[in-house]
Amino acid sequence: MFENLSRRLEEAMKKLRGEARLTEENIADSLRDVRRALLEADVELDVAKSFVARVKERALGKEVTLSVTPGEHMVKVLHDALVETLGGKEDGIQPFAGNPTLTMMVGLQGSGKTTSAAKLALHFKEKRNRRPMLVACDVYRPAAVEQLVVLGKKLGVPVHAEPGEKDVVGIAKGGRQAARDQACDLVIFDTAGRLHIDETLMDELHRLKKELQPQEIIFVADAMTGQEAVRVAKTFHEKLALSGAILTKTDGDARGGAALSLREATGTKLLFVGTGEAVTAFEVFDPERMAGRILGMGDVVGLVERAQERLDQDEVGRLGKKMFSNSFDLEDMLAQIRQVKKLGSIMDIVGMIPGGAKLKEKAGDIDEKQIVRVEAVLSSMTKQERKNPKIIDGKRRSRIAKGSGTDLQQVNQVLKQYDQMKQMMAQFSKMGGKMKQMQKLAGAKGGGKGFPGMPGMPGGFPGMGR
Repeated sequence: MFENLSRRLEEAMKKLRGEARLTEENIADSLRDVRRALLEADVELDVAKSFVARVKERALGKEVTLSVTPGEHMVKVLHDALVETLGGKEDGIQPFAGNPTLTMMVGLQGSGKTTSAAKLALHFKEKRNRRPMLVACDVYRPAAVEQLVVLGKKLGVPVHAEPGEKDVVGIAKGGRQAARDQACDLVIFDTAGRLHIDETLMDELHRLKKELQPQEIIFVADAMTGQEAVRVAKTFHEKLALSGAILTKTDGDARGGAALSLREATGTKLLFVGTGEAVTAFEVFDPERMAGRILGMGDVVGLVERAQERLDQDEVGRLGKKMFSNSFDLEDMLAQIRQVKKLGSIMDIVGMIPGGAKLKEKAGDIDEKQIVRVEAVLSSMTKQERKNPKIIDGKRRSRIAKGSGTDLQQVNQVLKQYDQMKQMMAQFSKMGGKMKQMQKLAGAKGGGKGFPGMPGMPGGFPGMGR
């Protein structure tokens, strides 16, 4: 989401390299580029002006210690200003109070309210040990009720729905009573949206708020709409007094303006971000981590947490063992691709690694569709072919190409990549065997358990599964 902004901020900071100290002149020069970068990222004008003024005030006249350069010092100032703009060092999302807690999801049609309602229910069910219920209050959008019912069934979350009923307030009251009857302590109301704000929509939401007296009213914004999402949020906040917001579709081509503008422009804190279509692609918003990602510092903690939450750890361990035992086949390659896809887009993953912005520059534009094509090729093979690639002759390759919607060249390329992986894994396997022998030898001679700093090395390298 922040690729272009990150690159532009990096370019702005380059101007301070080689400077002996921060002066009003060189700060003003770099901040012109910062302001331009923010506006290109679709950050609201007033927010961009406020941000630049804040950075200038903090940077101007500051003594730079001998241990850091002016550029490094400016990055620190930028980081702190970004954290403040994104929400500050708050206590983050708190368990919603109330028994049961009543939460209204509001926003325009197409922003992702229904999916976000389900994701929110799953988060509090799994992470906070709450007992959520979803209530289908969108009686206008075709299949909205059915969509929520299907999502609830998939997640094991009860859904109160009254198909065919048009009295939204009546449905909400029924859902509240159903939650009490079933001892649910969190009730999430999926309300209707419109293509744009109108009096009919606001009147209905007002009536719902008056009847329910919800503890939480959460605005769902589409990150792709940029400043428009902020303008809409302002209107909802004025009419309903929002308690928080969820930003969806952050894995797309959004420029980041909504995320940077929402808090400062509306006073509404950003609670969660949707990072993909899967129900697990939902993360607590952390201003400090997000600021680090924008400035190319990465978010290793976030990446580790994402891996722990989304990946099948048993499967990761199994694949790790096969890699280092030199028994990795195409069936395992397919499983590995499907595991990696759960983490999100490749560019997003790279952005969470420190120095990710520079890695992206070197890698150029990664073709995400290439992964889809490789998966299609592997899926078009029979299980026997994936287990024993040697039997894949010319006739089979033609069939695989036709079945995967690719061509013979792409099939050959996948098989070549696999052969290269096998060769690399064979080298790792030999290296691992030698290290085991050395550890045993060191343990026998010294009476210890191995080399210092290498606990658990037998069976694979750290982080690769065992």
